[in-house]
Amino acid sequence: MAYIKAISYYLPERVVTNEELVSEFPEWSVDKVAQKVGVYARHLAAPDETAGDMAEKAARKLFAEYGIDPSEIDFVMLCTQSPDYFLPSTACILQDRLGIPTTAGAFDYNLGCSGCIYGMAMAKGLIAAGIAKNILLLTAETYNKYLHPQDKSNRSIFGDGAAACLISTEGFAEIGEFVLGTDGSGADNLIVKTGASRMKTATGKFVEDEEGHLWHDDYLYMNGSAIFNFTLDAVPAMMTQILTKNNMQKEHVDYYVFHQANKFMLNTIRKVCTLPKDKFYVDLEQVGNTVSSTILIGLKDCISQGTIKADMKVMVAGFGVGLSWGGTILKF
Repeated sequence: MAYIKAISYYLPERVVTNEELVSEFPEWSVDKVAQKVGVYARHLAAPDETAGDMAEKAARKLFAEYGIDPSEIDFVMLCTQSPDYFLPSTACILQDRLGIPTTAGAFDYNLGCSGCIYGMAMAKGLIAAGIAKNILLLTAETYNKYLHPQDKSNRSIFGDGAAACLISTEGFAEIGEFVLGTDGSGADNLIVKTGASRMKTATGKFVEDEEGHLWHDDYLYMNGSAIFNFTLDAVPAMMTQILTKNNMQKEHVDYYVFHQANKFMLNTIRKVCTLPKDKFYVDLEQVGNTVSSTILIGLKDCISQGTIKADMKVMVAGFGVGLSWGGTILKF
């Protein structure tokens, strides 16, 4: 069996409030931003601060908070879509920077909103196969470096951040059975088109989509309505599958911590799935959507605040870029 043994997270020092954002877009109001996405402030990585830097800080915080010796780690995995380099893997660099033994395995994997869940699934598999016993799962993203300065919608939603989680053969939350899914036909709905091998050179081109948003080849583009519709299709079915795979009924779930996409989407999911408001985590106010780190940040805060306690069963789920989705049950 695999367990979560420790969780910590790191947020960059710079905070951008709605007031600061609105000063750049006078046609907006602070209340309009807050009501639309549920975010009042978000953290932004410094110009010279990378996903690798943030992941290192989250890991060091984890080690200090839980008294973890880096020599105990026998595998490192980093979920990021903003790696420090095309190659080598940032996880390999972190192995050295964190003082983790060279006998440890390490790799990056490129996923976003569902990345934390996929990482838990891979870590559980490594433990089940006897390959590793103490896996450092890191999530780190600097989406704001991909956003066009005039992209007020995505700038209001996304925040930068990193999280660290130790998955081991013992701990405070047993990791249950997984549901994972992929629909690559929707890849263009959340994409940075240029910069990699398919289209290496920046084009400077952009088009206007049906919602009036500009789609820049060289910056992150998100088709909000398409992602919203995908989520409403995928999440209810995924929830049913998670319950079935874990031999549970909906009333057996004590709490839900889903990817913190935006407030409107989360509230719609809750209503469509008829979930009690007091059992459903929504908190983007001070951090925004930190992509692969939202679930770990949410779990850490809920544990620290006493919302999640021993003997509770918590459903966790992520969904978005890829398109991809995944979920499981954590038994505390």
